[in-house]
Amino acid sequence: MDKITKDVGDIQSRLLDHRPVINAEIRYFVREFEEKRGYRESRLLENLNKMVQEANEKIQPENLEDINQQMSDVIARLQAANHMAERVQQREQQAQQSTELQANMERLKVEWADFLKEQQRLKEEVDEEHAKAVGQLSAQYSEKKKDLTKMSPF
Repeated sequence: MDKITKDVGDIQSRLLDHRPVINAEIRYFVREFEEKRGYRESRLLENLNKMVQEANEKIQPENLEDINQQMSDVIARLQAANHMAERVQQREQQAQQSTELQANMERLKVEWADFLKEQQRLKEEVDEEHAKAVGQLSAQYSEKKKDLTKMSPF
């Protein structure tokens, strides 16, 4: 039984333990990179780093000034465009309001004309009723006058 567990342990370490292989690969990479190439890549990377830092020191402030100037120009243009858009919107609102006002005025004129017609019709009705009432009263008084003349001795 001990031999079986030992064999299983050996098989497991060979199949699942990759540390020896990885360590060998790391040593090969370090040797290839540092020893054979003589730190050539690290020197190139250092030179590139220096060039980038110098470029950042020289170009960056100039570009920042240019960018700030351009941004202020863009902001000014955007504000002008925004102002113009607001003016156009105000004109459209005023035109819409004046159109609405004209429509309201026309509607009110039609309503006023209808109101005047209705008032005229009502006036005619009242005049007719008044004329009928005057006619009835006249007839009634004329009858009473006749009755009075009949009753009076003269």
